[in-house]
Amino acid sequence: MPNTRTFKFATFNLLNYTAPPYSFYQLHERYNNTQWQQKQSFVANFLNEATPDVVAFQEVFSQHALEVQCKEAGYDYFKTVDSPSHDSLYPQVLFNPVVAIASKYPFKSADALTPCPELLEYLNNQSEFKFNRTPIKCMIDLPDFGEVCFYVVHFKSQRVQSMAHILNIHNLEDPLLQLLHQTVGTMQSQISRSLEASIVYYDALKTQREKQCATLVMGDFNDVLTSPTLSFMTQGFHPTRCEPCIEHNEPVVGLTDSYEFSRSFYDKKNKPFSHYYQGKGNVLDYILASAHFNPDCQVSKVKALDYESYDKHISPTQLTEDISVSDHSVIAIKIHF
Repeated sequence: MPNTRTFKFATFNLLNYTAPPYSFYQLHERYNNTQWQQKQSFVANFLNEATPDVVAFQEVFSQHALEVQCKEAGYDYFKTVDSPSHDSLYPQVLFNPVVAIASKYPFKSADALTPCPELLEYLNNQSEFKFNRTPIKCMIDLPDFGEVCFYVVHFKSQRVQSMAHILNIHNLEDPLLQLLHQTVGTMQSQISRSLEASIVYYDALKTQREKQCATLVMGDFNDVLTSPTLSFMTQGFHPTRCEPCIEHNEPVVGLTDSYEFSRSFYDKKNKPFSHYYQGKGNVLDYILASAHFNPDCQVSKVKALDYESYDKHISPTQLTEDISVSDHSVIAIKIHF
C-alpha cells in the first residue's frame, strides 16, 4: 500500500503489575525478583516488537515502574488518574489496580472520566456512584490524521461480591448463600458493569457529536460484547451506508467493534480469543471505534485496518495463572491512511 501512513493502537491487561516488595490482594501474592524481571521483559518485548503508538493498560499497581518502563521504550507521554489502595493492617498489600495510557505523541488532555450527574439520575442511580476502576479520557492530535479521543476502561469483573454479611452467614458453603450468589449476586455484577459501560458510551457519543472527533474505547470489558450487559454499545448508529456521512461531511455518531472494520473480518477469519478460563476461550478485550476508522466510509481517511492479537504467551490448557506474563492476549489495530 504505497504512500500511506500508519498508526497502531493496543490494549494490554498486564495481570497484577506489582513491583516488589509490594503484594497484590494478599500478603503472599507477590513477585520474587526473577518473576519481576521476567514480567518487565515480557512487557518490554511487546512494546519493542509490536511498536504501538498508543497503549491502554489495565491492572496497574505500580504506576511509577510502568511509567519508567514505557519511557525507556520511547513512550514520552504517560498518564494515570487514580491510585491503588493499601491494606490498613499491611500497607505493602495493594488493592484496586488502575488503568494507564502511554503514547508516543503528546496529550492535548488526559483526565479521569467524570460521570454526567443528569445521566446517573436518568439511570436511577441515586447513590454516590464510583467506577470500580476510573476510566481515562484522553485527547491526542495525531499527525496528518487529526484528533482522536481515547477511553481506557476496565469494567467491573464478573466476580460476585459476597452477601454473607447481609444474611449473617459465616459458612461460605451454605446452600442459600451459594444460590443467592449465583442469582442476585451475578445480577448485581452485571448491573454494575452495564452502568459503567453506559457512562462511557454516553460520554463517547456526546464528545463525538460536540467535537466531531474520532473515538476509540479500549480495554478489558470483562464480558463478551454480545451480552445483554454490553450489547447496546455497538447498536444503532454506525453506518451501513455512507449517505448520512456524506450528507453531513462527517462520519455519523456511534461505536463499532474495530474487528468488523478489519481485513480479517472481510476475509471471514475467526476472531481470536483474548482470554481463557478453565479451557474455554472468550473475547473480553476490545477496541471499539467510531466510523472514522471504517475503510468503507467514504469520508473516512482510513484505507485499511488490520486487527492483531499477541497471544503466544497464553494457552487454552493452562489452568493456573503465570504472573510473569499475562492471562490476556494483547490486541491491537493498525490503521493505514
